[in-house]
Amino acid sequence: MANLKEIRNRITSVSSTMQITSAMKMVSAAKLKKAQDAITAMRPYADKLTELLQDLSATLDAESGSKFSEQREVNNVLIVAITSNRGLCGAFNSNIIKAVNKLTKETYANQEVSYLAIGKKADDAFKKTNKVIANESGLFDDLTFDNAADIAQMLMDQFVAGNYDRIVLVYNKFKNAATQEIMTEQFLPIVPIEKDDNVTLDYIFEPSKIEIVEQLIPKSLKTQLYKSVRDSFASEHGARMTAMHKATDNATELRDQLKLTYNKARQAAITNEILEIVGGAEALNN
Repeated sequence: MANLKEIRNRITSVSSTMQITSAMKMVSAAKLKKAQDAITAMRPYADKLTELLQDLSATLDAESGSKFSEQREVNNVLIVAITSNRGLCGAFNSNIIKAVNKLTKETYANQEVSYLAIGKKADDAFKKTNKVIANESGLFDDLTFDNAADIAQMLMDQFVAGNYDRIVLVYNKFKNAATQEIMTEQFLPIVPIEKDDNVTLDYIFEPSKIEIVEQLIPKSLKTQLYKSVRDSFASEHGARMTAMHKATDNATELRDQLKLTYNKARQAAITNEILEIVGGAEALNN
């Protein structure tokens, strides 16, 4: 059994750790509320814009389709991995890294795969492959639509230039503070929904369907990327809050166990001292 001083030092250390994890939990809870409100307010608009764009794209003739809808033989793939800049959020980052690795080894095993990292953890994981074309971790320092739109525009330019035949987003979709869903979305080329002859679209086009689609596509793609990053941002704080909550509970349990061990050891030491005194007193009397 460890001596009393060692147990006291461990109790002090665990108590300090518990204070840190508890503080981090409260900070993440405060940030989560703001991030959750942002993605909750944005998601209906982004989903409706994507739905409208797919509806319109499905009705265009092949020769009048957008350059962003061009279906090419897939030789070069760019995977946009969205993680966080910091750790201490459970399996949040490792799940993304595993999903990207699985995508690389299974789905695109015969293609040339490159990566764009949004988040320092993604850059750390994939830079050793020498295939990270850019590290956009600074986006989280000022997460605005304009900054995300710049990255989306770069991706669109890369696709139009023919550098990549497919661009895929991998990120955590926010469901609630304790649950995140790994999402793999095709960013480019745009995949129109299947035509349904029984469904008619009651739209009035002004100026024309093609011009509207050409204007909507860049906006929709920029919104899609921004929504993905926002989803990941909210998921990060939810995952960190949950992880720190569990860490605080574990630290509390460990501290209580150490206190019990300390009290037992202290009681044993006191009992031994009493026995020694009694034994000494008996020896003197004899």
